[in-house]
Amino acid sequence: MRIAHFCDSHPGRSDGVATSVAATVALLRSAGHEVQLYQPAPLLRGRGEPCGVRSVPVPLRNIRVGLPHFSGMRPVPHVVHVHTPGPVGIGGLRYARAHGLPVVMTWHTDLLAYSAHFMEIQFGAAHAAQRLALGWTVRDYLRLARAGTERRHQLLRLGQEFMDRTSVLIAPSAKTAAGLAEFERLPPVWTVPTAIRLDDCPLGRAELRRALRIAETAPVVLAVGRATREKDPALLLAAFSRLLHRLPDARLVMVGVQQHRMSVRRQARRAGVAHALRLVRPVPHSRMAAYYRMADVLAFASTTDTQGLVMIEAEAAGLPVVLADAALADRPGGTGGRLSTAPDAGSMAAALTRVLTDPQLHREVAEAGRAAADAYSAEHYLGHLMAVYAYARGTAGDQGTAGDQGAASASVGASRAARTAG
Repeated sequence: MRIAHFCDSHPGRSDGVATSVAATVALLRSAGHEVQLYQPAPLLRGRGEPCGVRSVPVPLRNIRVGLPHFSGMRPVPHVVHVHTPGPVGIGGLRYARAHGLPVVMTWHTDLLAYSAHFMEIQFGAAHAAQRLALGWTVRDYLRLARAGTERRHQLLRLGQEFMDRTSVLIAPSAKTAAGLAEFERLPPVWTVPTAIRLDDCPLGRAELRRALRIAETAPVVLAVGRATREKDPALLLAAFSRLLHRLPDARLVMVGVQQHRMSVRRQARRAGVAHALRLVRPVPHSRMAAYYRMADVLAFASTTDTQGLVMIEAEAAGLPVVLADAALADRPGGTGGRLSTAPDAGSMAAALTRVLTDPQLHREVAEAGRAAADAYSAEHYLGHLMAVYAYARGTAGDQGTAGDQGAASASVGASRAARTAG
């Protein structure tokens, strides 16, 4: 099958969308499918994907704005898969409509939640409305600048336009599927979490700890991802501060912190944990397995994520997870629940301390996570994804195995039930 993927996160960006797209494309190609991947690339396109989209960087932000032009795409794909609602994703929607192609969209990001933290959401929404020729008035555009109900209503109007142009919508978690209830009309919704493969890394636990200046016996709390406001680093640091009172030798390693490093350090000083904090800039995904092996527990403080890929990676590596978002406690494939807490410093600190001081609990949480990761394999994910593509083309049953398609059908049923309940 030929699938064209459209994503506004550039390759190597430290976010879940770029990671998910890279894993999905690699998996499809390894299975023999022809994949065209359109992502922001350098303006002169001297490296990266052959289908890279010329783009320009946004100063002081780890973002590139694509300048898409897809009219001469060859060969024409069977399915268009849109991952983001930015210029590249909108270009994919426009191309699909012009050529009568089915669109599969993955709802990776809670844009309504992110709009409170990133002004580019509003600028992007205005651009999307213009490119999709929605006929908005000046008053409609001005509503995007007004925080609160008016902005939310306008973003929902725009999101509805995306839904109306989509054949099948993929929700990467039951939480995301339930949250879609705010839209008036929805295409068929399939809940299909991404499966991530961790590359082996020769870097050993002791070697990495020495590089980070951490004693071999020190309890290590790991956090992975950006430290921007929507990820709630303040909650993480406050919880770790309380943990330090009980475990003074503990260390917090935050991997993937590119932006707001000075802000994080200031917060750490105010919380009294600066001496125990290790900030690590984004590392190649091929080295992440070493960080999971080095740590004793993963702390996930964000409540705005739609999936939390780092939790899936940590569990695959045998690292226990503690999260502050009960809505993401269900593991992929219905394989049990994670250890979740209320999103406050006291509750999160107590749960992290329990995992670090109770060897039996540590082992039980780690084993349950690894078993869940093994049960929801990359092959299961591929089967579900191919069933979605087949459904979008109107030819369900001619791709994948019957078992995979049956599982995916059950998934969409569960998703619809979650949406109705919401």
